[in-house]
Amino acid sequence: MSDPNTAAFEPLDGDEDQLARDAVREVIAFYNARIAAERRVPVPDGEHIEQLKAARQAAIDDQTRLDTAGPGDAARIAADYAARLKGLTDRS
Repeated sequence: MSDPNTAAFEPLDGDEDQLARDAVREVIAFYNARIAAERRVPVPDGEHIEQLKAARQAAIDDQTRLDTAGPGDAARIAADYAARLKGLTDRS
């Protein structure tokens, strides 16, 4: 079941850099939604929130790396994050 707070990743027309940025942004949004949802439950799981925050930070770090990534690295990041988002939303 997919999370209604996140849209499925649909790459926009553009070069590898833009595709990578779109994919990473979608994963960050997924983690933001999960963190917010976990904080709203009656008894939030602090450890789970920290895991989500760490995963989000890793995605933010990859987003920053895109500033200096070449086309090959950007294409790899785009593919990695598209697959990651699919895996995250498939488990939801």
